[in-house]
Parts: sequence; structure tokens; C-alpha cells
Amino acid sequence: MIVRVPASSANLGPGFDSFGIAWQLYNEIDFQLLEEGGLTISGCEEKYQNEDNLAYRAFRRVLDRCGVPFTGVAIRFGRCAIPVSRGLGSSAALIVAGVTAANALYDLGLTRAELLLLATEVEGHPDNVAPALYGGLGVSAMDGGQAITRRFPISERLCFAALIPPFELSTTLARSVLPQTLPREDAVFNVSHGALLLRAFGDGDAELLSFAMDDRIHQSYRAKLIDGFKTARIEAQECGAAGICISGAGPTILCVADHPDFPSRMETALEIALPGWEFRELTPDLDGARIAAM
Repeated sequence: MIVRVPASSANLGPGFDSFGIAWQLYNEIDFQLLEEGGLTISGCEEKYQNEDNLAYRAFRRVLDRCGVPFTGVAIRFGRCAIPVSRGLGSSAALIVAGVTAANALYDLGLTRAELLLLATEVEGHPDNVAPALYGGLGVSAMDGGQAITRRFPISERLCFAALIPPFELSTTLARSVLPQTLPREDAVFNVSHGALLLRAFGDGDAELLSFAMDDRIHQSYRAKLIDGFKTARIEAQECGAAGICISGAGPTILCVADHPDFPSRMETALEIALPGWEFRELTPDLDGARIAAM
């Protein structure tokens, strides 16, 4: 059974650990039950071919929570287009693939809300796993032991692009540079800007989006870890980007515009200003994780 899961960008400026959007950029992972038991993993680096693999850990989390005996599984990584450790939800995609596969192969009948909670237990927070599971633009939160998510509209007037550096940035390092406390005015700033950002996405309001994507919780701290961030931001602004933010924990930079010629202009500018960086035009995925083949 092949599970197809989209990439995702979390945070989206002021939406720290809560906002997320899914993209039409996918990982496809094949899960097959093994009658003889055990675990085999193939198609990925050897260091991931063990019980620490996130897809396997998520698969087992579902079985353990449901009290179902593990009977063995073969996991094969097929077409995997999501860059690793670039802030595009590669870890979340593995986790969502694992919970989706376990639910289907063992015919457990879990709802997406139940799968979200199990995926969040593995990931630690729902901002990436929610859009990977549900698709679209979502806002997620934890309420005690429950994961809550709701989707919001995305205007067709907007276009998106990812500027992907040729280096990784670990989430652990990206979190380590964040302050432990915030001034009240910074908290209020992010709450107000986050609410306005959702309206800007729905209306396709470039002027509002440019204002609302500002952040005071994480981006200025993480930007210092991304060599070339300032250059990429300047080039994106000159090419007409309405909003610019770090995708997830970085180092990928997400650009939003309302000009159809922005992607071509940005791709050319990036080749000149930051050789070695990858340009990808992105389209929102509205379906989320799904079984591509049995």
C-alpha cells in the first residue's frame, strides 16, 4: 500500500507552532505487512533503516495505542520529493504516512482527528502534521491531550515559491536560539498579525499580507542561522513578493505574491544572487495524506 503525503510549511510568519499550509510536493512510501514478522526498511539512507525511523515509529504508535499486536512490516521509500531538514515538513510527512498506513492496513477505522492526535504525539506539536494530514491552510492548537485544527481559505490570486538553500538546518538548533520569555507587546503583536494574516490569505490581499506576515517570536533569531537570508529577502522584495517568511524552522524561505510573473522573475534573480539555491514554485495541496495505491 502506497501512502502519499504532501510537504508543508509551518509558522507562516506570526503563526509560531500553530499555522501550517500543505503543498503539492509529495513523499510516497510503500507499506506492506510481513506474515513472517519483523521490520525491513529500504529506499532511504542506511542510518534510517532501523526502529528509529519516524515512519515506523508512527506506525507502531498507532498499534500500541489501539492495543493491536504488531505482525511485521516492510517499508519502502519510493518517490520522495520533500527536501530533508529544510523546513518543508519532511519529518511530519513520514509520521503522517506511518499513522495513515497503520490505520488502513489493520482496518482500525480511526478518524482523521484521532490520527492527528497520534501523529502529534510523535511529532510533538501539530503545526506540520495537521496540514500534511488534512491539506490546505490550517491553524492548530493543543487543548490538554487533544489536538484541534481548523482549515482556512486560500485565495487563488496568490502564488507561492520556496527558496531552498543547499544546506540543512536542524529544528533543535533553530529552537535553541529562541528566547525563553517575550515582552507582552511582542505577544500582542503576533496575535494581531496572525489574525490579519488569515484574512489576507483568504482575500488574496497583498497589501495586508505584506503587513501581517511580520513576526516577533522566532524569525529574527532564526534568520541569523541562514547564510544568504538577507540577500534572498531583498531579491524577493524586488521581484514583487508581498510576503516573505521562514518556512518552518528553516532554512527554506517562503515567498507569497499576487503577480503571476513573480515566479519567473524570482527564479532568474535567485540564480544570479544565490547560486546553488533551489527555486520551487509551490501550489497548495487541499487533500492531505491519502492512499495512492493498494
